[in-house]
Amino acid sequence: MAIEKVREHLRTWDRDKDIIELDASTATVAQAAAALGVEGARIAKSISLKIPEDPGLPRENAVLSGRAMIIVTAGDVKLDNRKFKEFFGFKARMLSPEEALEYTGHEVGGVCPFGLGKDVPVYLDISLRRFVTVYPACGSANSAIELTLDELNEYARSKAWIDVSKPIESAG
Repeated sequence: MAIEKVREHLRTWDRDKDIIELDASTATVAQAAAALGVEGARIAKSISLKIPEDPGLPRENAVLSGRAMIIVTAGDVKLDNRKFKEFFGFKARMLSPEEALEYTGHEVGGVCPFGLGKDVPVYLDISLRRFVTVYPACGSANSAIELTLDELNEYARSKAWIDVSKPIESAG
């Protein structure tokens, strides 16, 4: 079970007992915010993306070819395709639910930046920097943990802080 893999990962920092398991779903930003009693923006949303098998990738990204990556953003933003392509040199493509499980070991709704294989790079979006603490998932659709940004950066073994998001436009 993915949550057990995350628990083992967080044990390195003695934070495995701090995982919050709820009766309610935390699979979406809105559900997680309601279940945890926090604003949706503080939900650290893990976006799982496919890195294309493309020999034309910029040299610094060529090693990532054909793999997956995770970008963690604040819950109230979405990827900005222009910024993403400028930074990484390829178009963002979300993993299918089957690919998410295959590449990350986590099912959609519980995808998180913990307990991943070493070949899944994690990047943190600057949209998170507005908060002292945030709530990423922990490998299941009813779990989370409250972390400072420094803790999230360390525990996720983040490659870098990047700017690839924009606000979600509200309807009406």
